[in-house]
Amino acid sequence: MTHDTMLIVYPVVGIVALIVLIVYYKVNPFIALVCLSLALALEVGMKWTDVVRSFEEGMGKTLGHIALVIALGTMLGKMMAESGGAEQIARTLTGWFGVKRIHWAMMTIALLVGIPVFFEVGFVLLIPIAFTVAKRTGTPMALVGLPMAAGLSVVHGLIPPHPAALLAVTAYKADIGRTILYGLIVGIPTAAIAGPIFCKWVSRYVSIDSDNPMMKQFTEEETGKPLPGFLITIGTILLPVVLMLLGSWADAFAWPGTLLNDSLKLIGSSVMALLIALLVSFWTLGASRGMSRTTILKYTNECLGPTATITLLIGAGGGFGRILLDSGISTVMVDQAKHWNLSPLMMGWTVSVLIRLATGSATVAMATTCGIVAPIAEASHANAELMVLATGAGSLFFSHVNDGGFWMVKEFLNMTVVQTFKTWSVLETIISVVGLLLTLLLSLVVA
Repeated sequence: MTHDTMLIVYPVVGIVALIVLIVYYKVNPFIALVCLSLALALEVGMKWTDVVRSFEEGMGKTLGHIALVIALGTMLGKMMAESGGAEQIARTLTGWFGVKRIHWAMMTIALLVGIPVFFEVGFVLLIPIAFTVAKRTGTPMALVGLPMAAGLSVVHGLIPPHPAALLAVTAYKADIGRTILYGLIVGIPTAAIAGPIFCKWVSRYVSIDSDNPMMKQFTEEETGKPLPGFLITIGTILLPVVLMLLGSWADAFAWPGTLLNDSLKLIGSSVMALLIALLVSFWTLGASRGMSRTTILKYTNECLGPTATITLLIGAGGGFGRILLDSGISTVMVDQAKHWNLSPLMMGWTVSVLIRLATGSATVAMATTCGIVAPIAEASHANAELMVLATGAGSLFFSHVNDGGFWMVKEFLNMTVVQTFKTWSVLETIISVVGLLLTLLLSLVVA
């Protein structure tokens, strides 16, 4: 085999080795992922002095954002759980959709909440509701948590004004209004197929251990105490969503560089929006319901312990992704795609898939693909809005061990690595392939 071919083979072999280490040899996933990353770096010929630095940079860059989001989101979720707010939302959703259609309810609320927020933010906001719904209705977690994750993922890749999709809109010079319309036409049926429909089937064959430590801290036995109102609860959880929307649209409200514009962008950042919502929840779901400051402190302290493993795994996934970048594996994969004779839509999807597999980041895949494919798409007069959708669909393909979302879904839903591949990775692949097929069908209608 040529050197370039081996660079593509190495990470595939490494991922198989990771599964063997975790499943058969019972190695701690974090330790296994660190060892795999360092071994892969040495195998492909990275300088020994650069290996650890590269991994540390990837892990640090990932955790710089994710750790804050997980911590603040988990504390907000704990306040919602302890106040009874998650129970109130669970009861309301069950009443609206019925127990038999609760998986459709979780997909729907994820599509709404996920519009302005990155996947991990929406996930930590909604997971307490998923836990409570699963416990209250007796529904398998695979049929509650996975449809929710599917809705968040579809919005992340296909529908502006989500920040990731906006990157592609700008790069391809697409009309945002038409992109939103086409995104909804493609995204809603895609979410339905990959979410409720696929999860209804796969939940029959994948049995997730019900002894979930994360679920226990977000669900309490009913005590008969009055629950907070639905509007005040949903308002608290949607507050960061609203703040992020304001941040995204800051330039529409005030001139760039002005105090108002800068202020809107500050409170619209994911970390600040979650922090503000958390502080508000201390009153709306805490003090106003009789919680003392000591009790609130206790809840916010005790909920962080179980997130340590999740945070470390996500960081290690980021380190693995950086090794793939610095070793040249990502570049080789993209260069191979350039030599294929593909239409602009297929080129956008294929390049995005390869970068997604190499880096683990949907956002990085979209941004990088746009830089490569946008000039080709413009020269061939390809439909800019459909290019956004094709690129976004490709960026969601087969989440695996270098994707922080893979480990987040695995740990929160209490799945094994193999179960996560069978459910979440397949779900993401369905989103990617169905999204592409529907985009290609739409291209036959849209000029």
